[in-house]
Amino acid sequence: MEISLPSSPEFQGEIYLGGAVINPGFYPLESGDSIDALIQAAGGTTSNADLTNVKLYIPTAGEGEQPQKIDINRAEAWLLETLPGIGQSKAQAIIDYRQKIGGFRNINDITDVQGIGPAIYEEIKHRITVAD
Repeated sequence: MEISLPSSPEFQGEIYLGGAVINPGFYPLESGDSIDALIQAAGGTTSNADLTNVKLYIPTAGEGEQPQKIDINRAEAWLLETLPGIGQSKAQAIIDYRQKIGGFRNINDITDVQGIGPAIYEEIKHRITVAD
């Protein structure tokens, strides 16, 4: 999809890419960026992406920012380590666990990983997601 955003100062800053992209989150946006380049920055699309129905949402002034969520089924260790209470060993335990079971079905399943109990889950539950 080769659609470029207009060259305008209004289109600079960050853009949130969510839905059927590999790594949903906020990405840098500069005038002239193509939608394809932005999608590639988010790791590309998932196998169930519907590219005939792409939506762009522009928030009103003062609308709160949504925090970027980390997909625990796809995130690399370095990204998992950015979560509160998740260091190197727990990040590797998450990766090992998802490889063993084939992925998490919901965010609550992360408490099945050794070393991640209710206290850590409460700290990270608003910062994690499980994409299809």
